[in-house]
Amino acid sequence: MGHGDRGTARAVRVAAIASLTPLEELDADPFLVDSRSQHAMCARWAADQGYVVTRELVVHGLRSDHAVLWNDVDAGLVDLFVVPCRRVFERALRSPEEFTEECARRGVRVETAGLTEPAYDAPMKARVHRRLSMPTAGYDGS
Repeated sequence: MGHGDRGTARAVRVAAIASLTPLEELDADPFLVDSRSQHAMCARWAADQGYVVTRELVVHGLRSDHAVLWNDVDAGLVDLFVVPCRRVFERALRSPEEFTEECARRGVRVETAGLTEPAYDAPMKARVHRRLSMPTAGYDGS
């Protein structure tokens, strides 16, 4: 597929939604805290479908009509939304049901990736903790 060639099919563009969950919840539900792994799951799902992630959102309790959700849709830059799982969907958006209804009204699909979540052992939790507790120190989570 060409880049910007006229007359060629373009990939479906996906906005991946991750939850912004406090670091304090790392032990209780590490996947909810680990937005990087949430986005990676969405990217894997999109790639499996032949789609491309063009926007990554990290939100908490966002209203379904919030502009951050719809600016790229209105600009024709996003064709569908994907969330990694229902727990993330419920944390990221104030009302997943209202959001789903708004997507239907606007003709935009919303999908759940539903892939296997990573198994978090102590070293993996420690990496997530370091990455999120030192974001301005230049630590990239490696």
